[in-house]
Amino acid sequence: MMAHTTFATTTRGLRRESPPMRLFEKAKRLGGWNPSTLDLTHDREHWLRLSDPERDLLLRLTALFQAGEEAVTLDLLPLVQAIAREGRLEEELFLTSFLYEEAKHTDFFARFLDEVAGGEHDLSRFHTPSYRALIYEALPAAMGRLATDPSPRAQAEAALTYNMIVEGVLAETGYHAYVTMLEAHDLLPGTRAGIRLLKQDESRHIAYGIYLLSRLIAADDAIWEQIVTRMNELVMHALGVIDEAFSAYDQMPFGLELETFTSYALGQFQKRLDRLEAARGRSLAEIDQSTATIIADDDG
Repeated sequence: MMAHTTFATTTRGLRRESPPMRLFEKAKRLGGWNPSTLDLTHDREHWLRLSDPERDLLLRLTALFQAGEEAVTLDLLPLVQAIAREGRLEEELFLTSFLYEEAKHTDFFARFLDEVAGGEHDLSRFHTPSYRALIYEALPAAMGRLATDPSPRAQAEAALTYNMIVEGVLAETGYHAYVTMLEAHDLLPGTRAGIRLLKQDESRHIAYGIYLLSRLIAADDAIWEQIVTRMNELVMHALGVIDEAFSAYDQMPFGLELETFTSYALGQFQKRLDRLEAARGRSLAEIDQSTATIIADDDG
């Protein structure tokens, strides 16, 4: 670690209107919820009334989220360090909330498994080949690379892997599944409340990923082709996770249909890609302005 020669807050001050600081303000205002205070009493009662296939599907979905949240808690630090080494203090401040929230989400799903699902912890059987390719392999590889290669291309790989694919496609589709199963049948109210709060946190993470990738594209348009190529590769793993989940059941619980979720995932993917493409040919100042406007208009 090199000696410090100056500090941002005692030279230029914080750029409070920048997109990362706007996100940090939202994190302070909205991200302070505590998983330990959620009332899961009725959730346990509802769980005991579900059929075995319904419980199995909810366990499967939770196992995917639980390992994913833990993986990011473990793997995110190299990105924080890479951004810190560039002197991007506002982004680093936001990323501290990002890491805290991922740890909190890990706590939330662990509590669900202990208090609602009955304490079964070995759920690795639900981690299918496509899931392992994405969460066990691609995610730690992309994040870990930043420890020795903090280049813009390496940062782009890390952000697109987690923010655009894991969060922006796979997790968003998982939230859609929770809503479809639980809201429609008025089940597990405490879990639903936690999912809504968690999704709100994740929306800030995705917004940061879009900002980071957009400014990298604006600075060097050649990165765009790398992003498109890699996102198209990784989305196949996300779609594979969905397909493998549906393939595990002769009759899908809760009346879920594969086409609905595949279409939803592809829609999320295209939405993220369109947002990133809009950064091409724009200045960094324009990226800051457009991102700040979007953040101001978004409640999450």
